[in-house]
Amino acid sequence: MPNPTFDLVVLGSGPGGYVAAIRAAQLGLKTAIVEREHLGGICLNWGCIPTKALLRSSEIFHLLHRLDEFGFSAADIKFDMTKIVARSRAVAERLSNGVKMLMKKHKIDVIWGEGKFTGKGQLTITHEGKSQVVEAKNIIIATGARARSLPGLEPDGELVWTYKEAMVPKALPKSLLVIGSGAIGIEFASFFRALGAEVTVVEILDRILPVEDAEISAFAEKQFKKQGMKILTGAKVDKIERGKNGITATITAKDGKSETQSFERAILAVGIAGNVENIGLEALGVKVEKGHIVIDAWGATNVPGLYAIGDVTGAPWLAHKAMHEGVLCVEKIAGVKGLHPMDVTKIPGCTYSSPQVASVGWTEAKAKEQGRKVKVGRFPFLGNGKAIALGEPDGFVKTVFDADTGELLGAHMIGAEVTELIHGYTVARTLETTEAELMETIFPHPTLSEMLHESVLDAYGRALHI
Repeated sequence: MPNPTFDLVVLGSGPGGYVAAIRAAQLGLKTAIVEREHLGGICLNWGCIPTKALLRSSEIFHLLHRLDEFGFSAADIKFDMTKIVARSRAVAERLSNGVKMLMKKHKIDVIWGEGKFTGKGQLTITHEGKSQVVEAKNIIIATGARARSLPGLEPDGELVWTYKEAMVPKALPKSLLVIGSGAIGIEFASFFRALGAEVTVVEILDRILPVEDAEISAFAEKQFKKQGMKILTGAKVDKIERGKNGITATITAKDGKSETQSFERAILAVGIAGNVENIGLEALGVKVEKGHIVIDAWGATNVPGLYAIGDVTGAPWLAHKAMHEGVLCVEKIAGVKGLHPMDVTKIPGCTYSSPQVASVGWTEAKAKEQGRKVKVGRFPFLGNGKAIALGEPDGFVKTVFDADTGELLGAHMIGAEVTELIHGYTVARTLETTEAELMETIFPHPTLSEMLHESVLDAYGRALHI
């Protein structure tokens, strides 16, 4: 019997993989997707979605302790970690089932198992001890990534966690060490601190959330410290000694002095590494650099007919970047005309801590490094009626424009629900909007979105409410 043959096979069903498969099916390509564990991948099952469910629980717990501000009262407020985790897992399961339904709707073959290249355009898929071979004109690698480890700080699943164990705690640790202050580390630090854990964040660079604008990082650090979080920047965890019920960490501070501190648990959040091993890339001669597959602007590798998208191709490690890459890659394969290659400066980034952080485009420092003369606008939440009414007065919006052309170079914000606001500036950058169009845009009142308008006005000395 001949091997099953497809126009396209996608290896991995994370956000990039399943979206690529759907777009391929829409374009009339006979498509299959290969998955070894969960439809929806890490993001849907163990990342973006379930973490947001956890953070929602911690937000509610925080609000319950502010009831008096809003005219309410309640006594003996408690939480049940088992129920918090169960809700998060139920949300993930519901969405995974949704992906299953989408595969069925679009008549995409789902092949369970681990795929490995055993020839050009050929994958051998192994599942429960049985193997089958599938062939395809085009194959997209969407195998994602996993948490990075560091020598001497390796996660053990009990005392030192990755994001996966941190998502299903059996109980709230009294004290927690978070190593790394990127989005993953800060989101978990925010979750556990809101529930009452003593949290210490150690960041080797000179500021937390180091990919964000420096003003945003500074404001975030101030807010987290007000919440009782301990933050050590320019510091390093040299080693961890594991005991029966906790760990002892040796931490070297910015001034070079080392000290030991004890914690019940630690979370290692120092980035991710692409899943490039054990899938047969070496045999095909696929170019891999620093643990990530090298691709062109359309997702093509150096091997004809072989493509890669998402986290396995490197930063930024974002689900929406993977989705866009998947669509773009498939449309290129299908010969769709008028496509625009990926522009990473148009990809928004979001951190769902409390306060939230969101950005798109260049930071002020990056714009200046590029030789741009800039105009910068800022508007505080404190000047916005909706923010005051919500009881969320902490935060600000910052916009960076090219002083000569009016091009919106970047936008950065911190505060309540900014992850739902950043798309306004993302659309503006996609449409190549200048300050003139943004100033003429009518924003509804009273909304948080008015701050987007005011920040633009402020860059040109025209802010109305500060």
